[in-house]
Amino acid sequence: MTSPVDVTQMLQAINAGDKSAPEKLLPIVYDELRKLAHGYMKNERSDHTLQATALVHEAYIQLVDWQNVSWQNRAHFFAAAAKMMRKILVDHARERNAQKRGGGVRTIALDDAVSFPAQQNVDLIFLDEALDELSKFDTVQARIVEMRFFGGLTIEETAHALGVSDSTVKREWRVAKAWLFDKLRG
Repeated sequence: MTSPVDVTQMLQAINAGDKSAPEKLLPIVYDELRKLAHGYMKNERSDHTLQATALVHEAYIQLVDWQNVSWQNRAHFFAAAAKMMRKILVDHARERNAQKRGGGVRTIALDDAVSFPAQQNVDLIFLDEALDELSKFDTVQARIVEMRFFGGLTIEETAHALGVSDSTVKREWRVAKAWLFDKLRG
């Protein structure tokens, strides 16, 4: 795991306008970004045109090019990275569906990661919309789902990234899964 101090220092340098800071930050956060990307990609089809490395690079470029972002700390950065990766994959799915004129809706299995019974398949775009709706009334729960399901982070890793206790993540994860199950069930 990266040192929170090193990451935070590089983010502060980016905030201060240091043009070399993004280049210095990438080696520090690369392994964790790849882990996030692998978590996202494990739910994608095997012939997906994006690979984990490409997802990391596309997300990173977009993150460090954001204007008027004041990076707070490591947790803020990784939460934004997880959200950016989700956005890239959803945009990719939308583009693919548009090319097929709606004929190839991409589904992903919400299996053990979110304790849904019988490996219920859910449209990635619909799941994204449900998470957006969840975030309107509980941003913490939406971020936990994003990190646990899409990012493949453990309870402990999620708690660390969000700066909350493991028990808070467990509790909010349970509630969010129940809400999502009801929402996605129909």
